[in-house]
Order: sequence, then structure tokens, then C-alpha cells
Amino acid sequence: MFKTLALAATAAAALAAPALADPYKVGIAAEPYPPFYSPDSSGNWSGWEIDFADALCAEIEADCVITPVAWDGIIPALNTGKIDMIVASMSITEERAKQIAFSDKYYDTPTGVIALKETEIQPSAEGIEGAYLGVSVGTIHETYARAHFSEAAADIRSYPTVDEELQDLAAGRIDAVVGDMLALMPFLESDAGEACCEYRGAVESDPSILGNGVGVGLRKEDTDLLERVNSGIAAIRENGTYDALSEPYFAGFDIYGS
Repeated sequence: MFKTLALAATAAAALAAPALADPYKVGIAAEPYPPFYSPDSSGNWSGWEIDFADALCAEIEADCVITPVAWDGIIPALNTGKIDMIVASMSITEERAKQIAFSDKYYDTPTGVIALKETEIQPSAEGIEGAYLGVSVGTIHETYARAHFSEAAADIRSYPTVDEELQDLAAGRIDAVVGDMLALMPFLESDAGEACCEYRGAVESDPSILGNGVGVGLRKEDTDLLERVNSGIAAIRENGTYDALSEPYFAGFDIYGS
């Protein structure tokens, strides 16, 4: 009888607080976000953030599987157990920290503006006046643009992916794009980007919106995993792994930031 009761209690506890699955499901946005992550024709994902996740999981001795999730549902997916961590260029903001826990930052890059060459657009409210702006939906860049540029801009248009907003920029359907400069640089270095557009500079800092770097997103109750992830980030920074995996993507640029 006591054995039966003990087993029943154990089962009840497991239902009340399910253990993390192993392998861990590492959530990324299902929408391509090069050079951080993008799929090939077979659906295999690659990019800097995939390499970072692989290195982090190896350091904490965990089996991990990349799990694409729609960006606008990625935090609910984490909190309902569909994924176990978010490694998807998610900035650490006060608003998000109300819903999930964040690791220490693992990279930090500026939010900037690229614009059509024939315009005189600059990364300020005055410099944006009358412009048609593109942003990626559900991002801190959209939040920033709507907070700082909505009164000056002619229109702010939200796109499901960075690729779609850049296509409209190259076609002249919008005048400028506000976004993460490392995500926008491959376009600027392409033939299409060089032909149409220029980098006009970083926007003015607003930590309440843009956050304090990018961190791994975790459930608030997963305190042990948070500690392991923070230790893993520190270890790969110290042992040279971080610099080695960053060099092929960002040669000569410190993606970690100051």
C-alpha cells in the first residue's frame, strides 16, 4: 500500500511540474534570419546562432535539437513546454523579462537604418520625416520605430520577414528599413543592396525598448538550467570557442559588444 501511495505521489508531482525533456528543444524563429539562422532546401538550419547553440549545448553536455517556431508564438511555446530554450536573437527587455528568464547576453549589435541612396534619410525623427519605413513584425525594431518615428514617418509597414521588407526596399516601395545591422549587412553587401541603398547610422539608444543585448530565453522556473547556460556562455567566451565560431561570419567585428 505504501509503495502504491508513493508511486501515486511521484506521478502527481511529475504532472504538476514536468521535467525538462532531453534532448532540449532549442527554439528559433521559423522565419529565416541570416546570418544567424536559415534553412537550406532540405530544411536543415545553419548560421551563426545555430553554431552558437551547438557550442553551448556541447559545453553544458546536453543533447539539443533545433526546433523552429513562429516568432510571434515563441514565448508561449517556451512557457507551455513546446521548446525548452530560445536561441533566436531575442533581446533582453523589461517587458519580455516579465514573462520569461534570460541568460547573460551572448551578443549585442546596434539597431540602425538603411535607406535608398536618393533619399536624405537619417536615423532620427527629423531625418525620417515623410519616409515610408519597413520593420519586421513583433520585433524590438518595430516597437522602437513606432515609439520614436510614427509621428514623423509617412507610414511604418510591418513585414513577416526581413527578406520581404528588403525586397520592397530594393524595389522602391519603401524608403528605409529599421533593423539589426548585422542582419541587414548581407543585403547591403549584395549586388542589389549596393545598387540601391546605404547605411545611414545607428538609432539613438533606448534600453527600455532595445534592451541590453541578446540572451537565451528560459522558463522562469528552470533555475538550474539558467545557471548551466550562464556557465556555458562564460566558458565558450573564455576558451576561444566563441571567437572561433564568430570569425567566419563576422570577421573583424566584435559581435559580443562592449
